Amino acid sequence: MSQVLFYLAIMIIVGFIGSAAAHKLHMPAVTGYLVAGLLLGLTRLIPHETLMSFNVLSDLALGFIAFSIGSEFKISFLKQVGTAPIIITLFEALGAVIILDILLIAIGVPVPAAIMLGAIGAATAPAATLMVIRQYNADGPVSKMLLPVVAMDDAVALIAFSISAAIAQVIVSGANLSAGAMLGVPLLEIGGSLILGLVIGALAAIFLRRFKRDGDRLGLALAVIMAGAGLAAMLNLSSLLVCMMSGAAFANLSSKPVKLLKVSDSITPPLFLLFFVISGAELDITVLREIGLVGTVYILGRVVGKIGGCYLGAKLAKAEPVVQKYLGFTLIPQAGVAIGLSLAALRIMPEYGATIRAVVLCATLVYELVGPLITKYTLTKAGEISTAEDRKAERRPA
Repeated sequence: MSQVLFYLAIMIIVGFIGSAAAHKLHMPAVTGYLVAGLLLGLTRLIPHETLMSFNVLSDLALGFIAFSIGSEFKISFLKQVGTAPIIITLFEALGAVIILDILLIAIGVPVPAAIMLGAIGAATAPAATLMVIRQYNADGPVSKMLLPVVAMDDAVALIAFSISAAIAQVIVSGANLSAGAMLGVPLLEIGGSLILGLVIGALAAIFLRRFKRDGDRLGLALAVIMAGAGLAAMLNLSSLLVCMMSGAAFANLSSKPVKLLKVSDSITPPLFLLFFVISGAELDITVLREIGLVGTVYILGRVVGKIGGCYLGAKLAKAEPVVQKYLGFTLIPQAGVAIGLSLAALRIMPEYGATIRAVVLCATLVYELVGPLITKYTLTKAGEISTAEDRKAERRPA
């Protein structure tokens, strides 16, 4: 136990150093955490088995991130933005799937592996995106549209992957294609996740009325996230969807949602720091040698699909011009969900799973290091992050 505590202390210190370096270079803190973690992983200072034992912290951090994003789904906000987030999500997620399927098959990747990689390409990492928005207090049409789109896009990725996996298995085995196998399992998982999240969020709203002290409210926040993530794992549901739905239900049913979210912010900064340092330490830079043309096409094709699909969806939904122009560039980060789906691919189809996993891990390395930088730059260009010059101008007397 003493070794574990020592390793945690090392990761926090390394995270602080990475954040300070990122600040000096005008980079998002999340990039500093990831690079610091990557360098820590290269030193092998912390054994791989110990890193794996910290997965519970990663699950907890993802739970808080998902809950926070879900809390943005207030009915009043959804009425204000209408169907635009849904339309944009479908176009950007399926745009990545279609572009990747076409390109990967065109360069000779076997169809089962190509369509499974294409489906994984739909997933976006909400953690890095949310961290950039929070760090720079980004606010505006792009930031407001980004949160619901990122929240919903993993659900689309889950459905797309389940359908693609079923088709891939049929192609390999030569069996008949079953609509039930393609749609039944993913819809059951998504439906179950949403119902469980609704129940947990409703219970949290009821119990919050009884808690007057911040310490008790913090305990409630931890219980909600832990229950959501734990029950999801036990029932083979999506922990991200469960926690997102818990946040949405809680925000709409509670008369004091801000109080719970405010006290939870007191614990999340060090938790997020550890999450990204661990994520960086787990990235294996040696996979860069293994991907070649397939990985390059996946990395670039997904970006093209996301940006192009997002633009078309925003245009069709008649979103503001700034959303049409910039939103797609903020959807580049990819991490946890994609890695989880690559593990599922390894189990479902071992003959292609190793290739799929190597490509996804390499893409994660690239996306997580570059994505936050692009998100910050894009939100700045969209006028939703104040630059140093803007802040000086605001302080300057008229």
